[in-house]
Amino acid sequence: MMPRFVGFIGPTYSLPSLNADCQRAVNLYPELDETGQGNEREVASFASAPGISALLTLSTTPIRGAYEASNGTLYAVAGNKLYSISSTWVATSLGTLSTSSGQVSMADDGFNLIIVDGTYGYDWNFSGATFTVISDPNFYASDFVAYIDSYFIFNKNGTQTFYISSLPSGTATDNIAFSGDVASAEGSPDNLIALMAVHRDLWLFGDSSTEVWFDSGANSFPFEQIQGAFIEYGCAAKWSAAKLANTVFWLGKDEHGQGVVVMANGYQPQRISNHAVEFALQSYSTIADAVAWTYQENGHSFYVLNFPTADATWVYDTTTNMWHERAYTSNGVLHRHRGFCHAFAYETHVVGDWQNGKLYKLSTSLFDDDGAPMTRMRVSPHLSKDMTRIFYSDFQLDMEAGVGIDGSGQGTDPQAILQFSNDGGHTWSNEKWASMGKIGQTKWRAIWRRLGQARDRVFKVTITEPVKVRLIGAELNFEQGIS
Repeated sequence: MMPRFVGFIGPTYSLPSLNADCQRAVNLYPELDETGQGNEREVASFASAPGISALLTLSTTPIRGAYEASNGTLYAVAGNKLYSISSTWVATSLGTLSTSSGQVSMADDGFNLIIVDGTYGYDWNFSGATFTVISDPNFYASDFVAYIDSYFIFNKNGTQTFYISSLPSGTATDNIAFSGDVASAEGSPDNLIALMAVHRDLWLFGDSSTEVWFDSGANSFPFEQIQGAFIEYGCAAKWSAAKLANTVFWLGKDEHGQGVVVMANGYQPQRISNHAVEFALQSYSTIADAVAWTYQENGHSFYVLNFPTADATWVYDTTTNMWHERAYTSNGVLHRHRGFCHAFAYETHVVGDWQNGKLYKLSTSLFDDDGAPMTRMRVSPHLSKDMTRIFYSDFQLDMEAGVGIDGSGQGTDPQAILQFSNDGGHTWSNEKWASMGKIGQTKWRAIWRRLGQARDRVFKVTITEPVKVRLIGAELNFEQGIS
């Protein structure tokens, strides 16, 4: 019986010195065995990240935002157009925006869908089927719009100010109007850069501080700051703020520095990034352009954080409190994930592409990225014992076998690739291939033999086949030398 490779299942955790730790989990995330027993195996396994498949391609690019409205319709902004998307994935152009790039924010009240693009505001009236550019003199250039208790709420770019719409007139065909009511997030002199409605609370994110307000119903101005809900921790990237699992996540910044990912624990920031993630973020030339989206699938709730300039995607799983990487493979090179924004509509996770006009279905039942290979990679922890030589005779990948697809071509006899490093993950051996089992070969074993010796070794497993991947662990046969 080969000894279990304890630690093979785990998160991405690469430190500034790869010799200290160089673990990676790319398009793989740990899933706990909730019985806690693991059947004499590890108490977790690797599940594959979801693949994507194009639902439709919009005629304008890129995708700037997607939103499921309260009327059950999916809306998307691509290029300079607003579209409605039917449940049969047919797009209808509804109106033309005055801008064609940059992320948009959307909210609705059941009657009107409001879109802001950083400069202009737009109103799509559901009943009247009218699209208008907001021309009210009390509308100001805004990046964000939210909705609480019959009010649309906007930030005023470049200031501490936010403002609200008038109360609705009560007729479904009316567009929104503005009363001129404004307030300022003045707990700190930093500018207000983002806002969000969470459980009827209004979260106001500044450069170096965050405040939480609520609807008090006061006559002078209906929103007031919640006592004790001032946070001396701001937001390093305005589009990194997202809500998930009954709380708020964002990429933090304060007077001492930036680059720590936090979530709200009540009205206090709680660090969820680790040193490995923070080291990666500090190495990027900028993190101010980070964009986040969130979703839940198969009991996991994911905070997906994309870095366009750095061309990287990091994902936090609130279920396991672990991080992994997502990546799109092009010509053998890993790039950031294609998903730029997310909406859950028609019982489908829909993500929009950051580059083209495609809206994709995101699902763990898909095993490639819209026809491109999806790289699943695990780089293991270091294996060493008092820096003596260890002789490796066998490496066995414990996984769901027999997952080959019927027919011919790629995936009919899926292959796993093993490499190893004897210098702490700096350089790698030649690729060694082993079958994962053709369709129905459920007892197949993927084993690599005669793997040499090392004082310190790291293993890397890579799978790019368009098949289901479930890694349960790994086992090793080895002998420890004398010196």
